[in-house]
Amino acid sequence: MYHVVGGGIAGLAAAYSLQQRGHEVRIFEGSDELGGLAASYETGGDPIEKFYHHLSKSEETIVQLADELGVGDRIDWRLGKNAYFVDGEAHPMDTPWEILAYPHMNLYDIFRLGMLTLEIDVRGGVPKFDTYDDLTEFEDVPIKEFLLEHTTRGVYENFFEPLLDAKFGDRKEDVSAAWLLGRIKFRGERDLLRGEILGYPEGGFEALLDPLIEAVGPDTVQTDTHVTDLGMSDGTVETLTTESGGETTTHDTEGVVVATMPNVLEELTGYTCEIDFQGAVCAVVTMDRPLTDTYWLNIADDAPFGALIEHTNFVPPARYGGQHLLYVASYVQSDDEWLATADDDEIQQEWLDAIEGMYPEFGREHVEEFRLAKAPRAAPIYERGYLDMVVPYDLAEDVGEGLYYAGMASEAQYPERSLDGGIVAGFECAKRIDRKAD
Repeated sequence: MYHVVGGGIAGLAAAYSLQQRGHEVRIFEGSDELGGLAASYETGGDPIEKFYHHLSKSEETIVQLADELGVGDRIDWRLGKNAYFVDGEAHPMDTPWEILAYPHMNLYDIFRLGMLTLEIDVRGGVPKFDTYDDLTEFEDVPIKEFLLEHTTRGVYENFFEPLLDAKFGDRKEDVSAAWLLGRIKFRGERDLLRGEILGYPEGGFEALLDPLIEAVGPDTVQTDTHVTDLGMSDGTVETLTTESGGETTTHDTEGVVVATMPNVLEELTGYTCEIDFQGAVCAVVTMDRPLTDTYWLNIADDAPFGALIEHTNFVPPARYGGQHLLYVASYVQSDDEWLATADDDEIQQEWLDAIEGMYPEFGREHVEEFRLAKAPRAAPIYERGYLDMVVPYDLAEDVGEGLYYAGMASEAQYPERSLDGGIVAGFECAKRIDRKAD
């Protein structure tokens, strides 16, 4: 039997793929629920994820898996409207004429930004279409240096820099240009006349998770169970020890897939991953009316959060019993930051005060519920040289035969973490196990 550490999307995908290949599997999850960062809250209708999620058209593996599980037709592809909040005003940024009307860049800035997003290098006056094909060429290039050379100072200062501040904080100078280019490639399909097309399942991501859990088999999963040790003999993983309810059990194993953050891998094996992670704090605010008319609002003004994501401007509020649902989100770079140490009530007060400052017509009486989720390790910091630090799927050479990794520090989670990347990582580990088993 093979064992999987972690019952998030990567662990479930690894178990599912191993079973499809004829192997017996058991999953151990330390918490009392499955799904990891895709876990949900209840609403007046469909469940809503604790941390915002949607699909881009480039995320093909999760769509294929949904089809395989018989729920592919539940994924709706919708227009996700974007805007940029600058100097107290929200500027739509979807259609060409909206972008041209953005007052904080001139026409040349907008032209250079457009060429970059189309992956066309116009430096020197002769368009080149292959400059950005190989991301590894930009792995060691600072993102600011890259943007000043490949676009303009106006594009950097008035468009990208506030976004980088919101996403990476004081770590923005460490971020690689390869991450930005990869992120551009990762983005979804665009309707030139309307904007970006994004996917979201009817019934929320539980509509994909539930059939995956059912396919794996509820009896395959053991929650509230911590893996405390891996037993090695002659360079091979042979046993796995768990603790649940005060009881310790040792299991013989044919192989182990660690589908968690790399700190768990280090605790179990001593393998050190050099990738730094940032935390995330995310609120779901339930309201009796809409706050904005957009889905994703990036914020360039001084605010205690980086984005307002009004989910029910993307998925109709009728799906949630008429409730209006707003994500308020921010990343945390250090345990010393106020956001990392403040209690839930303090964060609620600070964030709602800031929203009132941005939208004076907004009142606390419109808020029906404020639910806060915190993840100490939610996303990697994609610093220069990142690809040299990813954890291999197969750790036979680095730790021992029979050990595999499908967590957030895997190659599948580059250039951006995603549920699709988790599924790819789980599948890749299963593929390698099956090859060796043959």
